[in-house]
Amino acid sequence: MPLETFSQSKPLTIGVELELQLLSTATYDLVASSDDLLRVAGRRAHAGEIKPELTSSMIEISTSVQPSYGSLLRELREIRGAVLDAARFLDIAVAGGGTHPFQHWGERKIYDTPRFQHLSQLYGYLAKQFTIFGQHVHVGCSGADEALRLLHLFARYIPQFIALTASSPIVQGIDTRFDSARLNSVLSFPLSGRAPYLLSWADFERYFDKMAATGMVESMKDFYWDIRPKPEFGSIEIRICDTPLTVEKAAALAGYVQSIARYLLVEVQLRPDEDDYLVYAFNRFQACRFGLDGQLVEPRTHQRISISDDIDDTLARIEQHAIELGADDACRAVRDSLTRGNDAKWIRERYAAEKSLPEVVRLQSEHWATGT
Repeated sequence: MPLETFSQSKPLTIGVELELQLLSTATYDLVASSDDLLRVAGRRAHAGEIKPELTSSMIEISTSVQPSYGSLLRELREIRGAVLDAARFLDIAVAGGGTHPFQHWGERKIYDTPRFQHLSQLYGYLAKQFTIFGQHVHVGCSGADEALRLLHLFARYIPQFIALTASSPIVQGIDTRFDSARLNSVLSFPLSGRAPYLLSWADFERYFDKMAATGMVESMKDFYWDIRPKPEFGSIEIRICDTPLTVEKAAALAGYVQSIARYLLVEVQLRPDEDDYLVYAFNRFQACRFGLDGQLVEPRTHQRISISDDIDDTLARIEQHAIELGADDACRAVRDSLTRGNDAKWIRERYAAEKSLPEVVRLQSEHWATGT
């Protein structure tokens, strides 16, 4: 199957996908209720999309293409309302967070679609272990070559996005000491990690054709890269983030991404360099392990800086771009996160106070429902 033609899209438009946890209101363990929720939610019109995911204890919500942070936030809140209405009817709860802290993967059920059943056959137990929850952010690009340039320039900011959204510190009842343990599961898949260093769409098409000839891939969906081109949407897709605990935080992250994209396209006349990736794995690990307290190595200067300070510096650089995009409130929310800490900190603080993981998950579901 040939690679899809890269579609035209309006530059710097944004969209978000969020994978969400479905919970029993009796135990706050995951519950296999996605079919029921999709059926009930489908009875009335709602914004965006609500779709099944790999296992039946999760769903994915996605927005339409949006021009701004404000319109994106409004649509995410509308979709949240539709999901919550259906969940209340079924007496289940919904939560964000990158992992469920005490579910057992062996109890999960693969959702019955041909693609999901194929993935289960291909990846074995890894498919059920992939009951983890991420945020994807799409950024519209004017053309295919611009998309590849932006993809590689964004690699510099991946540690920031991980640290800001990290919300998966506890797995199978154990504090992993990672702020984002979810990404360790993603790396189990053979076509994960970073995209190949290619700067022209012609070269990327040749790479895809070679991969397709091996029989390993049929479409871009088979690549689990941290950032990948999405030719049918005319966008790049940042796939590195844990699902935040609120849609408000998810929208703020998207506004921050949009502002960085404008800064890179308008102000920075920088050509990506393959040597930028020499520090990529180290920086990614630091963000996963230590979150905002992690260290990163700046790829061009080799200076070591805290991820929190790097975000602070980035916010100063992109301030005018955020204002012109109407994303200044989003960037203020990001700055507030540097003081309050990320969602991994929130989860750990609640567990320290409550001494009960089901109670922590119950509080997560309340947090997602109210945004407060």
